[in-house]
Amino acid sequence: MYEPIRTKSVHTMAGTTSSDFPHRSREEELDIQLAGHLAALLAATDELRALAPSDDLDEAAERLCARVARLRGGRPPVRSSSGAAAGRERDVTGLHRRAHALAGRALVVAASRADTVSAILAAERMDAHAAAESPRRELTVH
Repeated sequence: MYEPIRTKSVHTMAGTTSSDFPHRSREEELDIQLAGHLAALLAATDELRALAPSDDLDEAAERLCARVARLRGGRPPVRSSSGAAAGRERDVTGLHRRAHALAGRALVVAASRADTVSAILAAERMDAHAAAESPRRELTVH
């Protein structure tokens, strides 16, 4: 019914084998993804620190920096200067929302990688940014 394919696919390159291309393991790919998400979260944290400094954000930035460096084999992430975001008008609530989303992405990758330290850090940042995002409400008894 069908004629068997007798020629090589046009998608294979002449003279190359699969060993000619660098391959990474699943763990290496997840490390790269996790480092990227945490570095993006660090950038958002640095922007928030420039607009609304706090000890919590300072500590979080240091922990994120250390974690990214560990995932990248000791190379520290590039960080923006503290005054870089100060000249721009930024919405602090919007930054918290963005940081919350970035922390969520990091949490998903950390969980699939089974990296407990990164997962806990991402979850703590999600909680902190969610709390900062929501308006503070006082409990009243009626």
